[in-house]
Amino acid sequence: MPLQDIRARLRDVPHDLGDFLHTLPDDHPLQIALRTYTLALSLALGPALLPFLTSPRARAQGFGRVVQILRRELGLNAFASAITVGVAGGAAIRYAWDKWEEETPAEDAPKDTLGKLKAWLASLKDCHKTFLSNVISSTFAIALLHVRRRHAKSASVGRPSPTLDLSFLFLVRAMDSLTQLALFKPSEASEKYLPEPVKQQRRAIRNKWTTRLDALVFWACSSRIVWCFFYEPERLPRSYNKWIMTLANIDPRLLGALRAIRAGQFSYTKGLQQPPDLVTSLARDLGYPPAWGDFALLPARGGPQANETWKALGVTSRNGVGGLPCELVHGAVTKGGCTKNAAIRGAQAFAEAVAIYLPVHALPILVTRPRKLLELPRLIATLLSVARSASFLSAFVTSIWFAVCCTRTLVLARLFPGVPHDFWDGPLGCTFVGSLVCGASIWIERGRRRGEMALYVLPRAIRACLPSEWIKSGRASVRWTERLVFILSLSTLLTAAIRRPDTLRGLSRWTLSFVMNGPNAGFWKRKRLDTNAPPTPRAPSPPKESGDTAANTDLA
Repeated sequence: MPLQDIRARLRDVPHDLGDFLHTLPDDHPLQIALRTYTLALSLALGPALLPFLTSPRARAQGFGRVVQILRRELGLNAFASAITVGVAGGAAIRYAWDKWEEETPAEDAPKDTLGKLKAWLASLKDCHKTFLSNVISSTFAIALLHVRRRHAKSASVGRPSPTLDLSFLFLVRAMDSLTQLALFKPSEASEKYLPEPVKQQRRAIRNKWTTRLDALVFWACSSRIVWCFFYEPERLPRSYNKWIMTLANIDPRLLGALRAIRAGQFSYTKGLQQPPDLVTSLARDLGYPPAWGDFALLPARGGPQANETWKALGVTSRNGVGGLPCELVHGAVTKGGCTKNAAIRGAQAFAEAVAIYLPVHALPILVTRPRKLLELPRLIATLLSVARSASFLSAFVTSIWFAVCCTRTLVLARLFPGVPHDFWDGPLGCTFVGSLVCGASIWIERGRRRGEMALYVLPRAIRACLPSEWIKSGRASVRWTERLVFILSLSTLLTAAIRRPDTLRGLSRWTLSFVMNGPNAGFWKRKRLDTNAPPTPRAPSPPKESGDTAANTDLA
């Protein structure tokens, strides 16, 4: 074959591949595999390569680090490959299963063991076949991910499994799907003969209880997470602790003092302070006398005796109460009263939240309907949604600080001056009250957003409830429990995406709708004049030389 023909054929390979893909339906296993791998690879490479754009320290590592990341994420046991096996593998198994049943019907199968097995498989319902196919593919997926883990250095240093958060994410989304199926999403057959007003009434009642349940879940989860942030940060992911620390803007020495009070190393009543310079150094750095941070000198209870101590120390803001001065608790943000501290911190949190939520609300519109942002009503609605979400996060932070101040300074400590501040500043005092009240800010968000926020914090709360020693132990019970959770949860999600997509919500519904059914389904549907994709255009092949043409004519 002439070299020119070989080049022409190689040039046509992408076009031939494109034409072939256009002939396949959107739910074909190959189409699902391509969409899954592309999406998973972007999720893996994005966070890994982003520091090279934002951090000079990361860029200093050189191009070799980039090659190392690409080699890791493009491997056969990488995240993208494993997720593709789990998602598209189930579709491929089900596709092959259907073809097998079409070629050899169960009634024509021999009555041996294989024939009985085939008859039993044929008797299964479609949803059971789909679930079983996804169980097999999910098993291979978690096996690939754990093969990668065994080769990682972090597997033997007492750290949790790198796939643990992913397993919890799948678990929460699967639990939500099952809850929606059992309580809030009845089948069409059960309401087929009901009048339309009755259907709407039932739908409104279900939506009301769904939002209430979402708010309850968020409140419980956020309370647990905030309390663990104060006292047991090892139960939370390191990145989560860092994000909360940045948003709360608390001096680490103040957190150390709270944890020392819980451990009995700090005590107002006993005058204990180990290490002795933890809070005194904080007072010194803030410009106050070191004695303000000395637990041996601070009053343990309120009342007239506390006022005499404050007068001797030069503190004017804590008449009638004991404990650490508010100036040290508020830190460098504000040196004024409790109300001013809560207001300023709320304003700071609002500004940071706008930077967080603006992409969250704007990106889906930019991806799906970018021209909508040019319409003034849509732009105003988007900005109002951003302001509402930012207000939620601002109220979350403000409520914690104000609840802390109301407990230890403004209200409770004044009502009960005889209660020592070992209690008010302990794990069941001001921080406990702040952890309880902050979750109520979820009612600022819209109903649908409450559900997504609840599903976001629930995996972290589940992890925070499990013993960190057990999670980091690397025992066989931990590994097999995680594998079982991963397999059953991912299989449930994939089955729901095919059989009952209405039971999925938020991010899981959008993602699985795109992966399993393509960009023409559900949330991703576009309005096109022609739904059939045109053939991929080809570049014209170069004309053959006259000598070749003459030779071909002679051969003819």
